[in-house]
Amino acid sequence: MIVVGGDNLIDMLQSDRTADEITFAGMRGGSAYNTARAIGLQSQSVGYITPISTDSLGDFLADKILADGAELLSDRLPNPSSLAVVTLTNGQAGYQFYRQGTAERMVDTAMLAANTPGTITAFHLTSLGIVEGADADAWADHYEAQRQAGVLTTLDPNVRPLLIDGREQYLARLNRLFANTGLLKLSDEDLEWIYPDLGFDAACQAVLAATSAALTVVTKGGDGAVAFHKDGPIEIPAAPVDTLVDTVGAGDTFMGTLLSELSRRGALNTNAVAALSSDEVLQIITTAAFAAAINCGRKGCQPPTDAELN
Repeated sequence: MIVVGGDNLIDMLQSDRTADEITFAGMRGGSAYNTARAIGLQSQSVGYITPISTDSLGDFLADKILADGAELLSDRLPNPSSLAVVTLTNGQAGYQFYRQGTAERMVDTAMLAANTPGTITAFHLTSLGIVEGADADAWADHYEAQRQAGVLTTLDPNVRPLLIDGREQYLARLNRLFANTGLLKLSDEDLEWIYPDLGFDAACQAVLAATSAALTVVTKGGDGAVAFHKDGPIEIPAAPVDTLVDTVGAGDTFMGTLLSELSRRGALNTNAVAALSSDEVLQIITTAAFAAAINCGRKGCQPPTDAELN
């Protein structure tokens, strides 16, 4: 089983504003939540270990992830659901996050150890879960413990600068994760924030020097992606999108598909990832880019099923 940890929340997106009221549309979100859904939709065994609230918004989250094929590994909690509120002023988006004391943050090392199944083959960690607080440290501790136990550890930082108050503390945690990672996926925007004084190529070399990953993939939006493996860099163009709707969840769909493709190949372990041929890596990242393109043709995060990819 692929176990996914990290954020789940409701994105409250401003849909209208008048002199008397602002209206919002609520959408399911969270990088970890989206990634687990993508894996489930591709018919691979996946468990989501982060708690989900028992409130009505939590029901909205839980119903969908279960329908998409993921298993909830932790008890649901009475703490409220996290919110990300997106408002528009003169066309400019403003963001506010409400995550203090919410269900997704009720994480500690004992709880994670108790809820991790013996059938785990890979542990994926991402985004808001590693930003700050005792929960972020618990995620990092558990990640390192899984690595030491021989589990394939996979990471997508999905950096959210608005939530990072302590840059140096965050980077120290991130570098610890890099050093315990078997598969790493980042975006070019992540690299730019992590290594602001370096150009793209130099930033790639810096992260490769910092990580133990046997495979590192950097996505570049409309410019495609590049994978760094034992045989050197492998580049692909972006997959075409028939009609672009939005890019919400595209990176999470890409990541979920990477894990699903490794699962199909029986390659969910560090040695197997290291042993992949260049042709296999090319096939895997091409499929991930195709899945992300399908998602971009839909409103919000709606990853494709395995039938749509074959």
